[in-house]
Amino acid sequence: MKEEKKPTPKPEATNGQARDIGVYMCHCGGNISDVVDVAQVTKIAASLPGVVVARDNPFMCSDPGQKLIAEDIASKGLRRVVIAACSPSLHETTFRKTLIRAGADPYLYEHANIREQVSWCSKSDPEGATDKAKHLVLAAVSKIKGLVPLLPIRVEAPPRVVVIGGGVSGLRCASNLAQRGMKVTLLERAPFLGGHMAQLDRVYPTEDSARDLLRRLVEQVVADENISVHTSAEVVSATGYVGNFTVVVRLHPRGVTSELPADQFSTAIASCPEVVASPFDYGLAERRAIYHPYATCYPPEPAIDWEHCTRCGECGKAVGGKGIDLEAQPQELRVHTGAIVLATGFDPYAPQEGEYGFGQHEGVITLPQLLRLLDPGGPTGGALARGGRPVRNVCFIHCVGSRQVQGIHRPGPDGAVNNYCSRFCCTATLWAAREIRRRFPQVTVFDCYQDIRTYGRGHEDYYEEVSKLGVLFLRWVAEEPPTVERAADGAAAPLVVKVKDRLTFSEEVEVPADLVVLSTGMVPHDIGGLVDMLKLPRSADRFLQEVHPKLRPVEIAINGVMIAGTCQAPMDITESCAAASAAAVKASALLSKGYVELDPYIAKIDPTRCAGGAACKTECVDVCAHVRAVSIRAQADGSTIAEVNIALCKGCGMCVPVCPQNAITIAGWHLDQFEAMVDAIVADY
Repeated sequence: MKEEKKPTPKPEATNGQARDIGVYMCHCGGNISDVVDVAQVTKIAASLPGVVVARDNPFMCSDPGQKLIAEDIASKGLRRVVIAACSPSLHETTFRKTLIRAGADPYLYEHANIREQVSWCSKSDPEGATDKAKHLVLAAVSKIKGLVPLLPIRVEAPPRVVVIGGGVSGLRCASNLAQRGMKVTLLERAPFLGGHMAQLDRVYPTEDSARDLLRRLVEQVVADENISVHTSAEVVSATGYVGNFTVVVRLHPRGVTSELPADQFSTAIASCPEVVASPFDYGLAERRAIYHPYATCYPPEPAIDWEHCTRCGECGKAVGGKGIDLEAQPQELRVHTGAIVLATGFDPYAPQEGEYGFGQHEGVITLPQLLRLLDPGGPTGGALARGGRPVRNVCFIHCVGSRQVQGIHRPGPDGAVNNYCSRFCCTATLWAAREIRRRFPQVTVFDCYQDIRTYGRGHEDYYEEVSKLGVLFLRWVAEEPPTVERAADGAAAPLVVKVKDRLTFSEEVEVPADLVVLSTGMVPHDIGGLVDMLKLPRSADRFLQEVHPKLRPVEIAINGVMIAGTCQAPMDITESCAAASAAAVKASALLSKGYVELDPYIAKIDPTRCAGGAACKTECVDVCAHVRAVSIRAQADGSTIAEVNIALCKGCGMCVPVCPQNAITIAGWHLDQFEAMVDAIVADY
C-alpha cells in the first residue's frame, strides 16, 4: 500500500489573506428555507474575508446546482468550497465529485449541516435557527481557510473477490463478478450449492421451477473459468484490509470422490445403516448419513454427514471400495483477495417450544415445512398429509417470529424479540393457500393475519385470487394473538385455533384445524465468527448493517467488504439477486484499476515527538484495538515508534487526545482548525 505518487502539494492555507472561497446554501426544497432565512445567511457569508462568491439554490445537489458550483470554480478561480445543506452522509460524496469534475481539489471542501442540525430541530424558532445556521457557516469558512491540499491514499488491489455463501445471492454475485473480469473464489459451508432456494418447488410470480432456475445458474458458475467453487468450506480466519485481505479456509472432506459412478450413488446411500432427520425436508423425512438432497444438486456426488457417520464402511463395501474415502482429512486453503462479498443468507425462524402449540401438537408445522409437503419431490410426493389423518381444515397464522412485541412475545436466546417484518411471508403464505385450494378443493383454508403486506409487483393478485377461491380471513392484533389448543374429544378436528377477529368487531372465533401452519419469518444466519474476524457492523435486528440504505446499500463500514441478499435484511429471491448484482458491480468497480483510492483523512504521527512505547503507555494502540490501525514498530536503532496502517485507519481521531506527546494529528482536522471553528461559533457577528 502506498500513497498516490504525485507531486506533493505545498501545505499552504489562506489564513484569511487569499480570496478563493465559495459558499453555497441549499434550500433543500423548503426543508431548510421554510425555517432558516437562507438569503440572510448567504448575504452574511458573502461579506466574510476570503469569500469570493456566496449563492443559494433550491436544490444544490441537483444537476443545475452542481453546474453552478462548477462554473464558479472555472470562472472565479475558486479553490475552496463550503456547502451548507443536509447531512454530509447524504451528499458529501456528491459535492466532492462535483469539485473533481471541475478540476478542483475535492479535499479543500467543508460541509455545514443546516438541515438535521438546524431546521429540522428548530422549526419553532426560525430566528434562532437562522442565527445557528449563520454560525455554522462561519465555522465552516473559518476551518476551510486552514485546510491544505491532500492526496488520496493508493492501495494496491488484485482483481480477485472472495464470495462467502453459495446460495442464490452468492451464485449470482460470483457470476456477475466473473463476467466483469474478476477472479472469484466462491465458498459454501454446506456440501451442496443452492441454499434455501433448492428447497422450493416453484417461485412466484412466474411459477418457474425453482430448481431448474437454480441449476442453470449453478451450471453457469461452475463452467466459468474465472470462478473457483469450494463446498464444505469453513472460513477460519479473515484478516487484512481493502485490497489486501487474507482468507483462510478449512476444506472439510466430502468422503465421496468423483470416482464413484453416478449409477452407484443410490447403492452407496441405501447401504448406510445410520438414519437421521433430514434438514433439507425440515425434519419431515429421514435420510442416511451419506446423502444426496435432490437429483440435480451440485456437486453431483453424495456427501457424508460426518457428525452422524460412524465410519462403519458399509457404503464403501457396497460399491466395491471405489469412490468412498472415510480417512480423508481437512485441508487448508489460503486466499489473497482484494475484496470480500458476504452472501451468508438466512435461517427460517424456529418457533420456540409451545409457541402456538409448536412441538406440542403434531398438527402444528411451519410454512417451510408445508412447502416441502406440497412439493411433488418432497417427503409426501406432494400429498397434503400429516400424522396419517386426512386434512380437511388448514389454518395459517401470520407473523410468527416477525413483528414481535416486547412484553407479549417471548424473547429469543439473546433476549431480543424480532420486531421487524420479514416481508416475504404474506405472499408466500397466500401462494401456499392458493395451491391448497387449487389442488385440494375439499380442504377449507383459514388465514389469521395482522396485516396483509403483499408489496411486490403482482403479489397483490394472490390476495385477490385466494379470496375468490374461498379462503376465510380473520384479523388479529399483536396484543391478542391467536391460541392453538387441542380440541375436545370427539371433535371434528384435532386442533382448535381461537382468535379475536377484528373483522367481526373482536368476536372470538374458534377455527377447527387438522393442520396449523405457522408463517415463520427470516432470521440472520449465525455468522458470529465472521463478525468477530472482520468487525462487521450489525443492525438492531442482528442483520449486517449497510452504510446507507439509499446511497450505499450494499457496502458496510469495513472498506472492501460488501453484502448481498438476506444477510442484510429479509428479501425474496428477486431482491436478493438484485442486491447480489449490485454488490458485484461495487466490488468490480473498486478493483478494476488494480488499486484502490481512499480518503486521506487518517492519523499522522510526528516521529520527532512520538515516544514509541518506551516512555508512554501506548494508549494510541489501546484505543485503536477495534480497528487495529495503530501498532508499535521497532526501529533500526532499537527504539520503537507508533505506526499507522493507512488502509485500516478510519480517521476517527480517538488516538489524538490520548497521546501524551501530542504527536498525532488527523489529516484535514488539525487542532488549530477546530479552534478556528470554535472561535467563529462563539463570535458576535
